[in-house]
Amino acid sequence: MTQTTTEKPTGGATGPLVPVLAFAGIVVAVMQTLLVPVIKDLPQLLSTAPSNATWVLTSTLLSGAVATPIMGRLGDLYGKRRMLIASLSVMVIGALISAFTSTLLPMIVGRTLQGFAMGAIPLGIGLMRDMLPREKLGSAMALMSSSIGVGGGLALPAAALVAQHANWHALFYGAAGLGVLAIGLTLLVVPESKLRAEGSFDYLGALGLSVGLVLFLLPITKGSDWGWTSATTLGMFGASAAVLLLWGVYELRTKAPLVDLRTTARPAVLFTNLASIMVGVSFYVVSLVLPQLLQLPKETGYGLGQSMVVAGLLVAPLGLTMMFTAPVYARLSAKYGPKTTLILGMLIIAIGYGAGLGLMSAPWQSLVIAVILGAGIGLAYSSLPALIIGAVPASETGAANGLNTLMRSIGTSVSSAVIGMVLANTANNVGGVEIPTMHGFRVSFLIATGAVAVGLLLALFLPKQRSATAHPQLRASSEEDANLERAEEALRGFRGRVLDATGTPVARAKVTLIDRRGRQAGATLSADDGTYALTVPAQGPYVLAARADGHAPLASSATHAGDDSPVDLDLSLPEETVSA
Repeated sequence: MTQTTTEKPTGGATGPLVPVLAFAGIVVAVMQTLLVPVIKDLPQLLSTAPSNATWVLTSTLLSGAVATPIMGRLGDLYGKRRMLIASLSVMVIGALISAFTSTLLPMIVGRTLQGFAMGAIPLGIGLMRDMLPREKLGSAMALMSSSIGVGGGLALPAAALVAQHANWHALFYGAAGLGVLAIGLTLLVVPESKLRAEGSFDYLGALGLSVGLVLFLLPITKGSDWGWTSATTLGMFGASAAVLLLWGVYELRTKAPLVDLRTTARPAVLFTNLASIMVGVSFYVVSLVLPQLLQLPKETGYGLGQSMVVAGLLVAPLGLTMMFTAPVYARLSAKYGPKTTLILGMLIIAIGYGAGLGLMSAPWQSLVIAVILGAGIGLAYSSLPALIIGAVPASETGAANGLNTLMRSIGTSVSSAVIGMVLANTANNVGGVEIPTMHGFRVSFLIATGAVAVGLLLALFLPKQRSATAHPQLRASSEEDANLERAEEALRGFRGRVLDATGTPVARAKVTLIDRRGRQAGATLSADDGTYALTVPAQGPYVLAARADGHAPLASSATHAGDDSPVDLDLSLPEETVSA
């Protein structure tokens, strides 16, 4: 299905829109690494066993993975701004619950609600597609996509500073305050998109996906504690495979699926999502290795002996570089396309990890590694939403980007489990304390390099872009280019004008394209001069339905034969039949 829109941004200037949405993305991403500086102290702080304390992190990961595709679909159906505010509100409630407790169960509840806010990132990307002019969209989505890493990177030094000089509950008060600020800015600056998907929410599909994901991610995160070959771990993996298989069959048969698996199976979407897993794996390795290396005592012979705060500051350029990479990505993508920038980003990541194998003997070397990896990960993360949006209809933007964000979360989950196991198995036991070794750090970097190599191979299978107008909404570099590309795009489908009985153009009339199976294949709003344009997925017969306030609706049959004949829609002739 294809959906385009000629609707212009609403609610005034779009200038503050991008930083406000990016700020919201950074705020929710902070939740993922908020407790990293105090992770080793959680059992004591919560008066529980270490195995139980890990649920404080696991719960956030699981809820975030479940929320991203679900909130994306809800945003497509009922309004992305509405769901963005709902996500941030849930995060604030969760942060306050955690701030007022020092016991395990309420803490897990609060952390689960905080993780649920991860759906804000695909919602922000969807709002940008709906609201921004094409020449601004590429860099804006790059910044929003990178907010996952930016938030995670900046949270480390900030959380370390708070944890070292204040009560650890202040972390959650601060998170709640940031959430309230993000909600207020969203209400003031971000208008609601009027673009909606047709259909209803797939509750059974959401339940099936949630159960399947939990059954898959839970043994990944807890496998080291339970044993990778234990009956519990293997049983959950098997149950996950069965549930997700049944879920896939159901999604293919339902009329309004949570995830359109046919669209997901397109090479552009499939290989982008698979590459996203590998990028997620590589991103999380540096977050796990460098802080530990920096804080290990110098007496170990390889530790760098830095404080928690200094270690966080040395890793922070990872997130800052990702943020500043967004405008660089926009220029490169406009010239070469997002596939090329994805490949370039992964090459830089590979260089960073390769160089990192020999740059672990001084604090300044960690800074160099963080900057190189930040640039590579920033380019790679920035490319992903552009590749997804270029391959899916606008009505599925939220759900598709939610699924892509989920793929990155799966990558970080796998990375956490694998690297944690490597560091544990290579650690030295000194006085009953497990101390990671330099060998374990280097093996971790080699694993990250291998993941990037697999990602590069997958990226090479991405379809070649046909021309500079293959993804016009992401490639335009000026308003003139955007207008030209919009006109060229209209030639690949139906175009024309919506008129009333007197021949006067009808503005903001909704024009819906319906295929021979009765499914919506596109939708748009007519411009002020009554013009509309809709791309088509394939040649053949369609029905063009038009409606506007104060006018009788029109259902008109039309056949697309590959030419560019205009199809005008006269709302006074509800049974008119035309051929394009």
